[in-house]
Amino acid sequence: MAEVKLYNVEGKESGKLQLPDELFAVAIDPQLIHEVIVIQEANGRQNYAHTKDRSEVRGGGRKPWRQKGTGRARHGSRRSPIWSGGGVTFGPHKDQNFKKKINKKVRRKALAMLLSDKVVDEKLVALEDYKLPEFKTKHIAQLRATLPGAGRSTLIVTTQDDTDLRRAAANVPKTETIAAKSLNVRDLAKFEYVIASKAAIDLIKETYSA
Repeated sequence: MAEVKLYNVEGKESGKLQLPDELFAVAIDPQLIHEVIVIQEANGRQNYAHTKDRSEVRGGGRKPWRQKGTGRARHGSRRSPIWSGGGVTFGPHKDQNFKKKINKKVRRKALAMLLSDKVVDEKLVALEDYKLPEFKTKHIAQLRATLPGAGRSTLIVTTQDDTDLRRAAANVPKTETIAAKSLNVRDLAKFEYVIASKAAIDLIKETYSA
């Protein structure tokens, strides 16, 4: 089984933690990870850009001038894309769908690859628990300073009960929190270090094990 160092909240090593190979000792495939991140980015894309085509532009209900006898080119509506103020041809539309499908097993495998990579590089920091004197920003900052990865971008994995921890960590530089059940490939790739309590790691195993 994979193994990581276990720390207490004082930043001291207190033992070792065994981790299942199916999630924490998986061979890395950079191409697969890249594909999953691209799909996740596409599925999270918010589409705000919108242009009106000729059917959406207001006005232009009558023919600008009669068909023949004026010497000018014939036109049927001022809403035509060739007119200033007319519709836009092939412009962006807010109803465009950028979502892509991804196999659940593939997404889970990519997640396991990144977790395994953190273990190999000793960037998965396991904590006994998150029992601090108080859940305040200064205590989270002190905890970060005593653990590996101080000053580096770090993702703190929490359980559903760690609401005070999430609030206290909100203003700590280069630090973000995420619920164990919301763990995803993009965030694991984005942050260099991952801190997780034993309870959070148990929840990861329960949620993402095959």
